[in-house]
Amino acid sequence: MKPFKDSTDIAGDGSLLRQRLHEDGYLFIRGLLPGEILESLRTAFLGIAREAGWARTDTPPEEGIADLNGFCVEPEPAYMDVYADMYSLEAFHALQHHPNIVELLESMAGEPILPHSRIIARTIFPQREAYTTPAHQDFIPIQGTAETYTAWIPLSDLPPGMGGLQVAAGSHRKGVYDFKPAMGAGGIEITDPLEGAWVNSPFAQGDVLFFHSMLVHKGLPNRSDRLRMSIDARYQRTSDPIAPGSILPHSQPNTWENIYRGWKDESLKYYWEKYELEIREYDNKYHDMRDRMAFDMAEAGDETAVSALQRIIARHNDPAMRERAAELLARFEAN
Repeated sequence: MKPFKDSTDIAGDGSLLRQRLHEDGYLFIRGLLPGEILESLRTAFLGIAREAGWARTDTPPEEGIADLNGFCVEPEPAYMDVYADMYSLEAFHALQHHPNIVELLESMAGEPILPHSRIIARTIFPQREAYTTPAHQDFIPIQGTAETYTAWIPLSDLPPGMGGLQVAAGSHRKGVYDFKPAMGAGGIEITDPLEGAWVNSPFAQGDVLFFHSMLVHKGLPNRSDRLRMSIDARYQRTSDPIAPGSILPHSQPNTWENIYRGWKDESLKYYWEKYELEIREYDNKYHDMRDRMAFDMAEAGDETAVSALQRIIARHNDPAMRERAAELLARFEAN
């Protein structure tokens, strides 16, 4: 597989960054964030993970050795309960406002950039390859504007054995790809293999990968013995429309009032309210398609529908849909 095109040497030139992002759909910047900030946040997350039984307590805390007896995935309640504690950390939310990120993006955009308050933390257990994040596009769950950019930030070094993220260079220029239900985050997988387009490199702590919401990307399996922790922070121009979910917590049903309890920096709270944002409602057709396919697959006994069923149960607003998904999921659990 080809390595990422390294854009560190042009990080100070907004025009060149904009041109490269337009061509490739991604930017890989080495050492953009201070390692001590990421290590401090990683240590805090690992403390919560150890308390929850996700990490072994008979090994040094900083190693983050996974306890596979605690394995769980989003959106299972066992995962979301622990995630809610991580999500309430002020340092976690402060990270996406770091000037090294915001100034780089604003140099490309030529106007103020809005960090989505719906920042996401990922904890990936090792040796559970079936749940590796499949190839997908972020636009489907984010929406608002296609000109939304993700900053993917690993909290530690990621040697090849821990996996990471790979992207299909140039795939952002062809609209929304056909997809099917799949295991892993999002419950959706792009059906086009995009052969020859995939690029990836090992990450060092402090490296950041930026990519367009239409760029196809996927996780690499974590074949180590450690928890892999990373952050998805999303950004857009303040003048572009935004979907309502992008200003809600990712750890729902948690509320901002709950999350903000005990925070010291008032500027991090409700910061998006100072802008006159254009709210654009979701087009639910993509998730409706996924849900219909998931039901058909589950009825046929295809277990790759499990992640989509879990998302219907956790997040769908129709009780009948949630009930049907629960019944189908129960069949798999009984076998």
